[in-house]
Amino acid sequence: MLFNSFTFWLFYAIVLLLYWRMRHRGQNILLLIGSYFFYGCWDYRFLSLIAFSTLVDYYVARKISDSDRPSTRRYWLFSSMVTNLGILAFFKYYGFFAGELVALSEAVGVPLLLPTLQIVLPVGISFYTFQTMSYTIDVYRRDCEPARNLLDFAVYVSFFPQLVAGPIERAAHFLPQVLKERHYRAGDFEQGMSLIVLGLFKKIVIADNMAVLVNSIFSTPTSELSGLEVLVGVYAFAFQIYGDFSGYSSIARGISKWLGFDLMVNFQRPYFAIDPSDFWRRWHISLSQWLRDYLYIPLGGNRRGSVMTYRNLMLTMVLGGLWHGANWTFIVWGFIHGLLLCGYRLLAPRFAGQNSNDSMSRLNGQRMVQMVVMFHLICLTWLLFRAENISQANTMLWLVFTDWAWTPTVWLVLGMLVFCAGPLLVYEAFEEFGTPEWKTLLDRWSWQGMAYAYAMLMCICFPPPAASSFIYFQF
Repeated sequence: MLFNSFTFWLFYAIVLLLYWRMRHRGQNILLLIGSYFFYGCWDYRFLSLIAFSTLVDYYVARKISDSDRPSTRRYWLFSSMVTNLGILAFFKYYGFFAGELVALSEAVGVPLLLPTLQIVLPVGISFYTFQTMSYTIDVYRRDCEPARNLLDFAVYVSFFPQLVAGPIERAAHFLPQVLKERHYRAGDFEQGMSLIVLGLFKKIVIADNMAVLVNSIFSTPTSELSGLEVLVGVYAFAFQIYGDFSGYSSIARGISKWLGFDLMVNFQRPYFAIDPSDFWRRWHISLSQWLRDYLYIPLGGNRRGSVMTYRNLMLTMVLGGLWHGANWTFIVWGFIHGLLLCGYRLLAPRFAGQNSNDSMSRLNGQRMVQMVVMFHLICLTWLLFRAENISQANTMLWLVFTDWAWTPTVWLVLGMLVFCAGPLLVYEAFEEFGTPEWKTLLDRWSWQGMAYAYAMLMCICFPPPAASSFIYFQF
């Protein structure tokens, strides 16, 4: 069930009507049943994976918490990690690495026989796997208490608004909300509605309309494309993936609000970032923080000198790229982001004095240049993210720098970008740079109400030719 489908909203309306008529335990039972039904609509066969992961980590966390022996605690943590990563590796990476090993063995003249399996990737497996792993690690670190009730923990793992595409919630933030009684709060309806409308606008008007153009360009043989067509296709994909993923996160937060839950903010206007670190503080925040807290810092972070810091950054980003999918394009995508972070860390001290000015808090010439440069560096990596393979990415990149022929396709894509994504950029620019005086003035005109009314009208009047699934469902 897609968030932008009638089926989902019928399902959600039934859940919501029953939900507020129940006491706390009944609400949690309803959420668990609803979440399993929601996931089962994608593929009921993989419900057993969620249930198995839930049982393992519930039991392991209890064992870790109840023991004071470091060796015993490490044993149970290791058991959880092996189980979760083993499931993830089998379903997501076995086919890729088996194929690469076979190709490598043939290249060196040593045939290698490995079974080839047509494995279906369970929807959202990376998200709920990382969520349960963070739970056991936090219990091991004594950063949170384990759930003492299996029902409560099962709701934490399978909560349907964020089950298949995040945000990746930490137990310390989300589990207490599951455990405590929930009552209707004043303002939740209005806040939830604004998040849902904004999310639907991002998904329907921007992402799905851009998807038609992006798919057309990336499915066209490169010999029939000009460099400018590739460039505007990458621009379109930049807003497709942002509208798609941040739209999902916004809707998830909105429908959670109506259920009495607060999910973390997963996006903070990422295309206004001025450097690579700033971008990752704004883009897919739950994954960025997960990689920082459970990979980068345990590797040593920046505590062991510059060389080790650069190594840790590269390993973190390459593994972050691999998290997105079993393809060399994702690995290279992560590698380039690692290089960007290392390069910025190396050069940042030279610009520290400039960046400490008020340019960090308001729009000026310097910050505009930084944002434009950073946006194009991000688009360079999006080309790899969207390309089918490295060869296509290389050919397209070569065209961008060698062929600047204007075509009707270029004008069409630019026009659609301005029409669909332009209003969102204006809205986010005001949120990013608007002064308190301007916000106070526009509040008198109910500008937010007009903005949401405009967004809903656009969703009704300019739907895409065909609805698309959310991009991050495949991860």
